[in-house]
Amino acid sequence: MADYPPIRTAGIAHTAEIDEGLRAHMNKVYGTMSVGMVITAAAAWALSGLALSEMPTPYQIGGNTYLTELGVTLWTSPLKWVVMFLPLAMVFMFGAMINRLSAAGAQTFFYVFAAAMGVSISWIFAVFTGFSIIQVFLITAIAFAGLSLWGYTTKKDISGWGSFLIMGVIGLIVASLVNIWLQSPAIMFAVSMLGVLIFAGLTAYDTQKIKTDYLAHAAHGDQEWLAKSAIMGALNLYLDFINMFMFLLQLFGNRE
Repeated sequence: MADYPPIRTAGIAHTAEIDEGLRAHMNKVYGTMSVGMVITAAAAWALSGLALSEMPTPYQIGGNTYLTELGVTLWTSPLKWVVMFLPLAMVFMFGAMINRLSAAGAQTFFYVFAAAMGVSISWIFAVFTGFSIIQVFLITAIAFAGLSLWGYTTKKDISGWGSFLIMGVIGLIVASLVNIWLQSPAIMFAVSMLGVLIFAGLTAYDTQKIKTDYLAHAAHGDQEWLAKSAIMGALNLYLDFINMFMFLLQLFGNRE
């Protein structure tokens, strides 16, 4: 009677375990990012500093919309510089502290950062109509979903994009800081166009990097590292979404 070789199931079982773990990891990333987005939206709306009836302040910004005392404090005092640059400082702090933080501490820091970002972008409710904010948000969500899905499923290695995209981000930051004083519409338009393209590329790049990092480390079984990796991945995708949204809003948002 013929002897048949044993069916090798160990490799198949291991692959299935990795696939299941990757799905759970990506769900953690997108779930954490989504909670951060909700916190940002709530903070931005709560601290928008607007009122729809006349207030005892000369700061009328259009129609029957006025700045509240909170809005005056946030946007017409030196505090605006703290509000503007705090999220950027927190990103650098997060990168420096991530190895010393626990997974729970990193997640808490991310949610605090999301709230700070909400305060930082709350001015959009004074500049753009509510309908255009919602419209651009939906456009950004659709574009982000498509780009992230492509980054996750593509067989093409796009890791080489990273250095060029990061250089582009640095260039955007420098140009934006310079334009605070120049106030050039042409520079703002160019920065916004390049910003959309750069963060679209980063969305696909970061998604693939999250996936490849998990596959490279899952076999070691370091759950603490994987948990912090998911939070860092959520932060990267969150920043991609927020920046793409803000640049699209500058390009297509209807102003008050």
